Amino acid sequence: MSISVTNHTLEKLELLLTTIGYKVRYEKGNFKTGTCLIEHSKMVVVNKFSNLESKIGSLIDLIKVLEIDESVFSEKQKQFYYSLLQTSISF
Repeated sequence: MSISVTNHTLEKLELLLTTIGYKVRYEKGNFKTGTCLIEHSKMVVVNKFSNLESKIGSLIDLIKVLEIDESVFSEKQKQFYYSLLQTSISF
């Protein structure tokens, strides 16, 4: 299974995160990865200067390590989430 590198995919990833209570912000910063997770405030900061592939890859990596209660997802979101868990990222 491969994930397409599109703005729509990025939006779907953002929606998954907001559904589980995270805020997603795009900021400039000197963090090396595409995302920065601020645990206690449930905020994900994405490097706005990263390319689309990097943003998507970073969010997928992050989603894979979060403890997520899947019951809050719609059926479509669950399918997308399960496909993410089975995806190895290689762009």
